[in-house]
Amino acid sequence: MRKWLPSSFYNTITIAGAAIAAISFGLILFLILLETLAAEQKPYMGIIAFVILPAFLIVGLILVAFGIFREHRRDLKGKHRDHILPRIDLNDPKHRRAFTIFSIGTILLLMFSAFGSYKAYEYTDSDQFCGTICHKVMTPEYTAYQNSPHARVGCVKCHIGSGADWYVRSKISGAYQIYSVLFNKYSRPIETPITNLRPARETCEQCHWPKVFYSKMEKVKNYYLSDEDNSKMSLTLSINIGGGNEESGVTTGIHWHMNIANDISYIATDRARQVIPWVKIKSLDGKETVYKSTDVKIPNSLINDKNIRKMDCIDCHNRPTHIYHPPASSVNDAMAANLIDPQLPYVKSISVDALEAGYTKKDIALDSIKTKIEEFYNLNYPNTASKMKDKIEQAIQEVQKIYARNYFPEMNVSWKKFPNNIGHLYSPGCFRCHDGKHVSSDGKVISKDCNICHTIFSEQFGNEKPEVSLTGVKYRHPINIGDSWKEMNCSDCHSKN
Repeated sequence: MRKWLPSSFYNTITIAGAAIAAISFGLILFLILLETLAAEQKPYMGIIAFVILPAFLIVGLILVAFGIFREHRRDLKGKHRDHILPRIDLNDPKHRRAFTIFSIGTILLLMFSAFGSYKAYEYTDSDQFCGTICHKVMTPEYTAYQNSPHARVGCVKCHIGSGADWYVRSKISGAYQIYSVLFNKYSRPIETPITNLRPARETCEQCHWPKVFYSKMEKVKNYYLSDEDNSKMSLTLSINIGGGNEESGVTTGIHWHMNIANDISYIATDRARQVIPWVKIKSLDGKETVYKSTDVKIPNSLINDKNIRKMDCIDCHNRPTHIYHPPASSVNDAMAANLIDPQLPYVKSISVDALEAGYTKKDIALDSIKTKIEEFYNLNYPNTASKMKDKIEQAIQEVQKIYARNYFPEMNVSWKKFPNNIGHLYSPGCFRCHDGKHVSSDGKVISKDCNICHTIFSEQFGNEKPEVSLTGVKYRHPINIGDSWKEMNCSDCHSKN
């Protein structure tokens, strides 16, 4: 047999290693080509193409080197073989049968392995894998995700995105997460915000483009008081989206923060980024204006590049998917949709109380909610308990659903642990900066004027005639607290229910 390579290459170990390396390299090229031609990039493709297969390639090359080294050692010791390679004699019926079985088996194994590998890769790219297998500890986040506006956007689209750079970063970051899950070292609840999250302009802005945000959006909000009649208040708001460019619409409004003409950065003194005593705005011409809180003093030692964060979409939209709704808000929506009958006396109050009672386990919570609501009506409104039994049962079921979506006692998760920065009713939100207490050196103040973000077109209490004005009506608090609502943050009361 003519040898194209030195004799030390012709041994079983080296040939096997070369085969493993060649197959791995071929599959890597195939997957790279597949990713290039695919209409949509799949972030987890890198697991197979850039982690698993290269590991096999390296193992194959190590076997090649080991086989050559072993042959050289055998030659130095004077050991020689009669046959360089395993001998197969197809004229021998036994050899022929063995060769046929081995060949067919190998082909079938390769076919099923290729199919199984691709299906395994496809599954690791799924939301179910992220939410129920790999990250079982993320059950609260997965449940909230399934009920969110982004329920049809894959987990990896936001948490990794396309490209190898952030794929590698996410896997390095995930190494500790695997350790913490295996050895029960993870925090309860999972800490947020995620400090190493990919910038929104590289993920969110692939669909949401701030440059073309403009005009206004109408929104109707229904609120129910915690009195016997569940007194209703309705607001119709015009929310000033704004923020785009002069060609597409008004550049003022909420998304002014993300206007390409503005560069906003800030310093937060807490991990949750709820306390922001320092804000800097840099205009397109390079002029910088720094606003400092008169209420929360910030030491000069904290004002450095390490602590300054450039404002991102996620600083306001901090719960775009994993949203845990406050009980009052959830019950309001359920009552407005008649899932909870507003005719049931004190149903708003008892529903919120049942949700906020504090439970150690989910099954205990669901049973306790049922018992608490049933006992309330049996003891205080026996006639209602008898005549509206079906409505009470429906209310119980809806409150249990609200609990199941928003409370996870085993992980110490509830809405209070994850404030939503959109709005300002149940958390400081906008008022982190727009509190009227951030002042620049030349006396400018970050305004707290409600009309910057929205205009109230209509306000109605119960069956009263609604107050309507296209230029905006003066807001009237549903409970007479004087001017206190102007001087304090909404969340100071509403976050306590």
